[in-house]
Amino acid sequence: MEAIETLLLFDYYGDMLTDRQKMCLDFKYNQDMSLAEIAEELGVSRQGVHDNILRAEAHLQKMEEKTGCVRRYLQSRAAKQTILASAADLENHSDPAVREAAAMILAAAGSIEE
Repeated sequence: MEAIETLLLFDYYGDMLTDRQKMCLDFKYNQDMSLAEIAEELGVSRQGVHDNILRAEAHLQKMEEKTGCVRRYLQSRAAKQTILASAADLENHSDPAVREAAAMILAAAGSIEE
């Protein structure tokens, strides 16, 4: 699993992990600590850290498979970008009605929260 994907999953489903799993993932992905550094910080073995990270990542992936929240977020974000780009192209159209419609589309798409 890539770091960016793991961070997105962690943002969405992190509260469903144990405190230890959250700490391990935070140290690894947000603070860029090595297994040895995390193990020292938590007072456990490197293998213990490694196992916690693997379990946490598997749990995050399982939650995504069941709910698909991150997938839907990424799809919505891509669709919004397509809408914004298409409407921006229409802003310079010769027909004032098309320009007005483009402005309305841009305003509506811009109000969609990510």
